Amino acid sequence: MNRADGYRLKDCDPFYEIIPHIMPKRYDATNYIDLDLDMEAIQGYVNKCREKGIKMMHMSVMIAAYLRLVSQNPNLNRFVYNKRIYARNHFCVSFTTLKSGGENEETVSKIYFNLDDTIFEVNRKVRETIELNRNAETSNSMDKLLRRVMRVPFLVSSTVSILKWWDKHFSLPFAVIDGSPFHTSLFITNLASIRIGAVYHHIYDFGTTSLFIAMGQPEKRLLKLGEIVEERKVIPVKVTTDERIESGYYFSRCFKEFKRYLSNPEILENKPDSIVKDPNVKVKNPKFIVK
Repeated sequence: MNRADGYRLKDCDPFYEIIPHIMPKRYDATNYIDLDLDMEAIQGYVNKCREKGIKMMHMSVMIAAYLRLVSQNPNLNRFVYNKRIYARNHFCVSFTTLKSGGENEETVSKIYFNLDDTIFEVNRKVRETIELNRNAETSNSMDKLLRRVMRVPFLVSSTVSILKWWDKHFSLPFAVIDGSPFHTSLFITNLASIRIGAVYHHIYDFGTTSLFIAMGQPEKRLLKLGEIVEERKVIPVKVTTDERIESGYYFSRCFKEFKRYLSNPEILENKPDSIVKDPNVKVKNPKFIVK
């Protein structure tokens, strides 16, 4: 059975079909990846863009690199729900935005992207979303959904339980999924903005998040470049994954490619030559939701 946010995969490797039955929870299947990204390459690209009058953000570079990665490696955009594997029918990213109205007031934003978006299109969407949601008076779809749920405080636990049960057995309507930051291709946080190091963030058992990226405060590290060891400034990144969607080898290969994109972000200025489709989607005319 297909869901509002994804297609049920068929004819997958039998090993991956049985894994969700062995590890039914995401926290059972959590794996961690530790990356040191070359700060010089990323900062140099950001500076070049700003010299041209483009206010490029570090998070935009990171999201654009991951978006390009998914466009060529579609299995990263899979998720597991109720012990079944699905291919997501859209690509979106959730992240926390601080509001201007109070020191501790924040909201979670979610942005939808086309798989062929360039880094400039990604940066425009990210900047527009952050500027819109920083306004203390602005309510996004998640804020509105939470307000509806919280209107009856003593029913919150029951409401959440019903939503989980409904999503598990029938799939929530896309209008509800749209308001949930936990139903997302990628959850990302930039901890450097609050001046702390990267951490391995948990991935939520509610929703469909299969991957969480946490960027930390830049640090100096000794890196081996060929036969030379140099001290370089790096952006430490911690990645938490749900290994039920793919093998450790697949993730390893993908994140080597991810680092290659970030070592030369100019690659992301052009649209990809082609978009690779998930080979296990057996729908004649699959729709890809874009908002």
